[in-house]
This record gives sequence, structure tokens and C-alpha cells, in this order.
Amino acid sequence: MADGTSTRLPDRVVRGYGLGSVATGTFGTVPGLLLLPYLTDTIGVAAVLAGVIVFLPKAWDVVLNPIAGRISDRSTHPAGRRRPFLLRAGLALAVCFALMFAGPTGSPGIAAAWVVVAFLACATAYAFFQVPYVAMPAELTLDYDERTRLMTWRVAILAVAILLSGATAPMVVDAVGPDSAAGYRLMGLYVALILVLGVLGAWWGTRGAPEHRVETPAGGLREQLRLVADSPDFRPLLTTFVLQALGIGTMLAGVAYVADDVLDTSGAATILFAAFVGPALVVTPLWERYARRRTKRSGYVLATIAMVTGMLTIAVALPVLPALAYGGAAIVGVGYAGAQVFPMAMLPDVAARDAARTGENRVGVFTGVWTAGETLGLALGPAVFALVLAVGGYVSSSADVDVTQPDSAELAIRLGFTLLPAVITALSLLALRGYRLDEGIRRD
Repeated sequence: MADGTSTRLPDRVVRGYGLGSVATGTFGTVPGLLLLPYLTDTIGVAAVLAGVIVFLPKAWDVVLNPIAGRISDRSTHPAGRRRPFLLRAGLALAVCFALMFAGPTGSPGIAAAWVVVAFLACATAYAFFQVPYVAMPAELTLDYDERTRLMTWRVAILAVAILLSGATAPMVVDAVGPDSAAGYRLMGLYVALILVLGVLGAWWGTRGAPEHRVETPAGGLREQLRLVADSPDFRPLLTTFVLQALGIGTMLAGVAYVADDVLDTSGAATILFAAFVGPALVVTPLWERYARRRTKRSGYVLATIAMVTGMLTIAVALPVLPALAYGGAAIVGVGYAGAQVFPMAMLPDVAARDAARTGENRVGVFTGVWTAGETLGLALGPAVFALVLAVGGYVSSSADVDVTQPDSAELAIRLGFTLLPAVITALSLLALRGYRLDEGIRRD
């Protein structure tokens, strides 16, 4: 095999670890999907300011994530180096998420301040959940293919979580009333419950899991960050993943606007989301099979090309061919499944190779920087889309006021949802050319 000895992980541990993606998929999806329209169309915040509000708490995570990684690297808890963080931070995340949509709505200024504080608390809790969670595979197994197996289960469950939360959260809001503050409050509680279920599942499912510990490195965080940044394979992999997170984040931010202002069809947001996520449930095992027969890097390239193809298909289809647009979303979903499986399996390869070479465990720092980059990309997506809306002259409104958007705003929505993400995602392939680790791993 590749790195280390081949030891198959118990199925319970693999599935239990994958359940953590219920929390990561839900929190990674719902704010990007609904927070921007909540700010612009329910509490009346201007598009540019709304973009800043969505971005700032995530920007805090960019600073916090490497620190969270360093803290988890140094953990000596008897229940495991990473696992206790899942329960504590995960439950805090659920509470803070419910609070984020439970604030006052009478004054846009006060409502916006409430969202900023609550979202900042969410981002802090998420950092201490996500970073240890992503670090776990490098310590659960030393086997190259077992890491891919871990990621296959994780991405399959991630797809279910994204589909469940992304498709049903808007339905909860609409069930009470479109753009209704009460609907958003109910949605916040509903999503918080999903987060709790994922957190408890991951914490309970990974009990007694193996843990291949390596010595915690000496030196301060700045020195560890420098050593991680010097990794020749980590830099291109991270750059590729961040650019793709930006592309997907921009696209997700536009789903509600495309449904309301371009397709103008009841349930269009749910259909778009289901078309995007549904294929992952089918193709994720196929991407794993591809990785076993070829390389993770080549699969990542193929998955990225599929995403770009789907985005361009939607660009051609909107607004006159909605069925073709849904088909394009499905193609994006096929690529997105691979664009999660491969890099998330490549990251522990990079971290484990570094640990084997140096004899020191920087897994937490690697994953802290990684999740900081992913968070930055996903946070910039809604901010970029909000900027596109502002340039297009999008008119914000409160929940009880209907407005007619100018043609320029509809064009901005279409371009921000399709062509802009396609260009960003295509550019990520230039960075991926620098990744060479697969070429040095010898397979049986």
C-alpha cells in the first residue's frame, strides 16, 4: 500500500466519523444560502452592508482556525486528542445558530448588530469543532486508501446533510411566510436540531477509535505556520480548494435570488438544491473507485472540469430553459462530490507525510490553515455575490414590502450565479498543477 501499514478501520468508526459532516455540511450551507436574503429581504439591510456582515465573522475564523488547530495538537484529554472538541464546540454551535435568527427585526441597525454578534459566536464554536474534526483522519489511520474510504463516507453523509438542510431550511421559512422573520426563527431552531444530531452522532460513533499519535512539535504557532506554508504540496492543494470554495460559495449565495427573481417559480430553490446535491449520493462511491485505480489528483482535475461544465450549462439555460438549468446543477453536483472526496483525502496524506518526515505532529496546524482557507473562500462567496448585486442595482426591502428589480439586477444575479463561479473554479486548476505527492506514493 501507500503510507504505513494497511489496517481497516471498524465500520462503526468510519460511519461515526462521517456523521460529523451533518454539522459541517449544515453550517457550511445554510448561512451561505439564507443569511444574505434574510438580511436584504427581511430586515432591510443594504446589499453591500449585508455582504460585509456575512463576511466578517468568517474572516475571524481565518485567524482563529490555526489557533484552534494548535490547541487541539497540544490536547492530552484521555478521551482523545481531538474528539472532546466535537461535543463541546458542536453543541455551542447549535445554540448560537438558533440565536442568530432569533433577534429583533424592527430596526435594521439593531437587527444587523445582533446577527453579527451571534454569527461571530457561531464562527468561534465552529472553528473548535471543524478543525479537530478535519484533523482526525490523519491520526485514525496511516493507510492511504483507508483515508479515501473515510472521505467517501464523509462526503456521502455531507451530501445528505447539504441536501436535507439546504432543501428543507427554505421550506421551513416559506411554510410560515416568504421572507418572514418568524419563519427564519423557526428555521434556526430546526437547523440547530440537525446540528445537535450530527454532533452527538460523531462524538458517540468515534468512541474507542484508534489514534496514531505523533509527538506535538516544539516552537510557537508562528513557526509552525511557517513550516506548514513551506510544504510544497500543501500550498497548491490549499489554493485550489480555497478558490473552489469561493466559486461554490458565490453560487450558493445566488440560489434564493435565482429562484425568486430569475425563475420566479415556487419551489425552484429546493429543486435547484436537490439537483445540485442529489447526484453526490450516487457518484461518491464511483469517485472512490476511481481514486483506488488511478490517483486522487487526476480525479480532482476531472471533478473540477465537471463543475465548470455544469456552471456553464446553467449560464446558457437561464432563464428560458429551466429544465436544462436543473440538469446543469446536477452536473455541478457530480463534480462537487469529487471535489470534496479527493482534496479531503489528499490533505491527511500531506499532513501524514510531514509527520513521517519530521517526527512531529502538525496535523492540527495543517487542518487549521486548511479550514481557515475554506472558511475564507465560503465567506467571500456571499460577499462577492452581494457586491455583484450592488453593481447590478439590486433593491433591498423589508419583509412586508414588495419591489420590482431592474433588468440589470436580474442580469447580475445570473452572472454571479454562473459565469463568475465558473471562471473562479477553472482558475483553480492552474494551482493544482503544483501538487506532486501522488506521484511519489508507490501503490501495491
